[in-house]
Amino acid sequence: MFDKLDSTLEKYDELARDASDPRVIADQPRWQGIVKEMGEIEPVVLKYREYKSAKSELTDAREMIESGGLDAGEKELFKAEQAELEPRVETLEGELKALLLPKDPNDGKNVILEIRAGTGGEEAGLFAGDLLRMYMRYAERRGWKTEMLDMSETGIGAVKEAILMIRGRGAYSRLKYESGVHRVQRVPETESSGRVHTSAATVAVLPEVDDVEIEIDPNDVRVDVYRSTGHGGQSVNTTDSAVRLTHEPTGLVVTCQDEKSQIKNKDKAFKVLRARLYDLKIHEQNKEVSDARRNMVGSGDRSERIRTYNYPQGRISDHRIGLTLYKLPAFMDGDIDEVVDALITSDRAERMGAVE
Repeated sequence: MFDKLDSTLEKYDELARDASDPRVIADQPRWQGIVKEMGEIEPVVLKYREYKSAKSELTDAREMIESGGLDAGEKELFKAEQAELEPRVETLEGELKALLLPKDPNDGKNVILEIRAGTGGEEAGLFAGDLLRMYMRYAERRGWKTEMLDMSETGIGAVKEAILMIRGRGAYSRLKYESGVHRVQRVPETESSGRVHTSAATVAVLPEVDDVEIEIDPNDVRVDVYRSTGHGGQSVNTTDSAVRLTHEPTGLVVTCQDEKSQIKNKDKAFKVLRARLYDLKIHEQNKEVSDARRNMVGSGDRSERIRTYNYPQGRISDHRIGLTLYKLPAFMDGDIDEVVDALITSDRAERMGAVE
């Protein structure tokens, strides 16, 4: 770790020299690139300098204590300084490890969030709708913007599938841990005997990607248009505004009928298709890693149950980190930060263990 830090410090000093060179300053694009690079590594450099200073002071204090040339009062002063510096050095070392963790390149991106009803019939659809409202309320709490890309409902308000765009700072970095199977345990409104049923819904959190990141050959996509349908399948539009995209090489299918304009629906559908193709690409690239670290928080393995919502007990349990809270009503109203923060902390702690 310290070899890497020394190398980073040398690089920063070299960049600083270049940034103050009049010839570089005259070349504004190059100068701006250097300043940007300095800004990216500056937090590490400043923390490392702070660590080196504290470490040096600690070494001096220990040497003075061991020198034997101090009176009792002086020795106590250096011992007090040592006691203060030891935990500080340890804390700074931990902060350095955290700063050296590789950053997820998608953390700054917007999110395409997909919710699908799973096992449990109509009750699963109702739970999917509850999850959709929960994430929309969470986005509202954090000042993020939401846009419904597509939604398929039944007549009783259940959601078969919903695709939601969430735009805002830190959206993917916080929501990426939500991918997986969410299980609910509660008594359905239609259950006369009061038996608790178990149902499930699947959540997929995809980063929004640009055209340059995923290029789609138009020849690989079949575009079908049809009339939008509402509850029970009835037509709600007199024009063929709904769009279905089929990506022939992968078999991925995306539909969008939320807008009255065919052009807008097609644009939204391509956003979703691009995000799914990107997710597929990343999943394939990381397959060996995810197989070796199957229990890692945020692995995004949607075949695994990640959380249970128990209504009779008012309980939420996240199975990846063994966290249980008894605040279900507030949680379903979008107050999910306590669990999200715990997942981020657990993920960071595990990854820090790999930094030498």
